[in-house]
Amino acid sequence: MYRPLILQLAAVLALFAVGTNLSGAEWTAKKAPLMTRWAKEVSPDNVHSLYPRPQMVRKEWQNLNGLWEYAIRPRQTEDAIPESWEGSILVPFPVESALSGVMRTVGPEKELWYRRKFAVPAAWRSEGKRVLIHFGGSDWETTVWVNGKALGIHRGGYDPFSFDVTDALKDGKDQAIVVKVWDPSDASFQPRGKQVRKPESIWYTPTTGIWQTVWLEPAPPTSISGLRLVPDIDAEQLRFEVLTRGAPGGVTVRAKADLPGGESKTFATLGQTLALSVPRPKLWSPDSPYLYDLTVQLEKDGKIIDEVQSYFAMRKIGLGKDEKGINRLLLNGKFVFQYGPLDQGFWPDGLYTAPTDEALRYDLEVTKRLGFNMVRKHVKVEPARWYYHCDKLGLMVWQDMPSGDKYIGPNDADAQRSAESVRNFEQEWKAILAANYNSPCIVMWVPFNEGWGQFDTARIVDFTRSQDPTRLVNSASGWTDREVGDVHDIHVYPGPDSPRPTDRRAAVLGEFGGLGLPVEGHTWQEKGNWGYVRYSDSATLTKEYVNLLDQLHPLIGSPGLSAAVYTQTTDVEIEVNGLMTYDRAVLKMDEQAIAAANRQLYGPPPVRKTVLPLSREKPAEWRYTIEAPAKNWFAKDFDDLQWQRGAGGFGTRETPNSQVGTEWKSKDLWVRRTFELPADSLSDPRLLLHHDEDAEVYIN
Repeated sequence: MYRPLILQLAAVLALFAVGTNLSGAEWTAKKAPLMTRWAKEVSPDNVHSLYPRPQMVRKEWQNLNGLWEYAIRPRQTEDAIPESWEGSILVPFPVESALSGVMRTVGPEKELWYRRKFAVPAAWRSEGKRVLIHFGGSDWETTVWVNGKALGIHRGGYDPFSFDVTDALKDGKDQAIVVKVWDPSDASFQPRGKQVRKPESIWYTPTTGIWQTVWLEPAPPTSISGLRLVPDIDAEQLRFEVLTRGAPGGVTVRAKADLPGGESKTFATLGQTLALSVPRPKLWSPDSPYLYDLTVQLEKDGKIIDEVQSYFAMRKIGLGKDEKGINRLLLNGKFVFQYGPLDQGFWPDGLYTAPTDEALRYDLEVTKRLGFNMVRKHVKVEPARWYYHCDKLGLMVWQDMPSGDKYIGPNDADAQRSAESVRNFEQEWKAILAANYNSPCIVMWVPFNEGWGQFDTARIVDFTRSQDPTRLVNSASGWTDREVGDVHDIHVYPGPDSPRPTDRRAAVLGEFGGLGLPVEGHTWQEKGNWGYVRYSDSATLTKEYVNLLDQLHPLIGSPGLSAAVYTQTTDVEIEVNGLMTYDRAVLKMDEQAIAAANRQLYGPPPVRKTVLPLSREKPAEWRYTIEAPAKNWFAKDFDDLQWQRGAGGFGTRETPNSQVGTEWKSKDLWVRRTFELPADSLSDPRLLLHHDEDAEVYIN
């Protein structure tokens, strides 16, 4: 079982951290409209101090989180390091966040500059090691200098990157690093997710600059730069490749895994694929998230020259037919209904950055406690430790590509991106896929959300599969379906509903719900908060949620729904659709009731008999009017003979996932019809209504 080695190491290795020339007295957290309970634990001496890369751990490292100097300057064509600095910023919190101590916007016309001093342990240099600097994430274009020497430029807000600083180091203890970041946010094409310069409704405050841990580590001249792990449960082995930097001539790779019955070892010449035997593997699943320890070493001339600690899981993701011939999402060869929340990953005090690792883990612990077995990480990529927590807890993950470029409607042709935009999208998506390739929890890649910058859909699906053939691909979650990928994904609010599975694809509900409740004292603003559907108290919200899942459960049986994503884990800024408030202080519904409703979805679905067919199956004739009728229009004996006649349903042809028999474009619509029910008694009768916005229903 994978033990918390990285936590033990972190406690020791934090001793290597070296402060800047700034004192803690120069930093004070700003006050956001909401703050989490973890904010009070954050200080310049206590800020994300755990080792940030759980799947490739080295024993020695130096954390560069803490106080840096900062300056915001007009964007220039030529780099000119500021001669003066405006104050201190707490890295790795975005400059717009309260916990940064700055809480200022930057915008596309300006650049954010950082500076700090650091020292390198003498032993690293005397042993001839290379010193690497790592950035977990910096949004978006990042340029780095050490002691005045330019190390390079990185474009991408969501993938980790590194530079070798060895040749830029000087004699003595004081080294200086300067970082410049430019982030045009929604003024440009780059992936940005939900970040906008003018936040409203489902769009939130932007993140500029460093937002994940920055750290140094020593590595030998020939060292391990990455691993690519592929579990094969059928062959009972782990196949993997070791990526290296430096001169690998004459180097052998050795690996060992800690198995319940003893160690499993393998070795090969560098460049070959290794196969590590895992007999009778313990399979990873939400019910049993078993992880194996893995040690990988480089050996030359009989001497170990590099070593990293990692972990892996034995599990298999696939698509296949159940006993009824319905295409399903499979985990380890079996259909497991996947159900989880849409997870935005925003924090009121840290924006893109959780206040602490405990806070980062808390959302996932609540998700698991409530009976969910999956999370859809929505148009954001998290730090490596977030995926580690999912691996440990047993939460499957659908990983979105952060959206960017222009929005298109559901029936438009795929967007025409510029050549630069296309190159950048593929570069960043490729880097995200590579960085998270080894996370057992990730079961599906989602390159596009709805029509947000969607382009060349079929080609991007093929591109994604070429980078990772071991996982499923959801070509576009909701709306703009091009009939490619492994699933047909629809969004319905509040829903639920299901597309029909095909011979090539499973049916999933990528977003539904959005049941909102503003909780006084825990909202981003006092008035004007937004939700898809709003309620006034917890009891009613709980009742409606349970009712929603009662409607969802039969869809698993027919037409054959394989997964569903409820909107959402927490409130975010003025959006109040969360299971929890934005500050994570209040769980809005009765925990036992919703956990029981969630877990019921994993059992056999109830069998429902259709008494009256849906419009998409057999359109019925309705009487309708778009002119306001008499007040008693809903009475059983109301005379509607003067109303028009039309086939269901009513709406505009371009409305996603709808059956339109009669075109309707006006503000309001009134419809009536009569029907007869069978003489035999009904048990638990239901009315399935597909609608957008508000609807009132009267029977008799």
